[in-house]
Amino acid sequence: MEILNYEFMQRALLAATAVGLTAPAIGTYLVQRRQAIMGDGIGHVAMTGVALGFLMNTSPVWMATLVAILGAVGMEMVRSRGRTSGDVALAMLFYGGMAGGVMIINLSPGNSTASFNTYLFGSITTVAPEDVTAICILAAFVVAITLGLRRQLFAVCQDEEFARVTGLPVRLLNLLIAVTAAVTVTVAMRIVGLLLVSAMMAIPVAAAQRVTRGFVTTLALAMTIGVTVSLTGTAATYYVDAPSGAAIVLLAVAVFLVLALLAAPLARRRARSTAAAEAAEAAGSADSLDGLECTLPPARQAEDNVRVT
Repeated sequence: MEILNYEFMQRALLAATAVGLTAPAIGTYLVQRRQAIMGDGIGHVAMTGVALGFLMNTSPVWMATLVAILGAVGMEMVRSRGRTSGDVALAMLFYGGMAGGVMIINLSPGNSTASFNTYLFGSITTVAPEDVTAICILAAFVVAITLGLRRQLFAVCQDEEFARVTGLPVRLLNLLIAVTAAVTVTVAMRIVGLLLVSAMMAIPVAAAQRVTRGFVTTLALAMTIGVTVSLTGTAATYYVDAPSGAAIVLLAVAVFLVLALLAAPLARRRARSTAAAEAAEAAGSADSLDGLECTLPPARQAEDNVRVT
């Protein structure tokens, strides 16, 4: 393929693969615990980290990772202690992180505003070799956590009280989910952008849930959808001058709509199968009752004979 002849496209496609794997992987747990919007809040906090990277002339990816982790851990601690609601904590992350990023980027030397915009909406031409190294390291961490601890993380997301009773370290696992989500945001920001990363955490998962019923199958299909739309959207931006993040998210929305349309007849088929099974079970129970009624008259006759004698 022609696009593979360019090194910047090779780096972009590799980063897109990492995004497609990691965002739906952690997004499956966030959707399960109804915190799909969490990625958006962390993305706003990471804006401050990117701006600090420009101000201090260091790697924006690693600085954004550090700041995003601190913000995610702080939000999880506030949520777990119940001092304020999760919505308020998310609002603080949204506006505080955004305001901090805008303020710091204006203090940065040189023309940093244009570069800052590439982190907000994604750009395939700005993925540097050092960015690919950082993205691959962080993506490996996310995949190892989300797949290696899937049983424990699912138990915590499904029912914290039950997980606590079974002896799982609930607080530690909650913090691990927050940290993993923060790392995923920094993995995705070069391709998808900080403002759209939450969509890649939620939409592939929501699309997979249209046609799957189990947790493992949902996770696998969501990651497959994520990789497919990430690679397709990144390749499309090579031919069309558009932000890669917008292309990827729109493709994810299109996949969701297609699967939603396919899910309707599938749901009706499942409903008919369930109804048929319930009818067969009811018929079997009725036959058993009829057989029982047929044995009652002889029993009564035997009882009468005993009374006569």
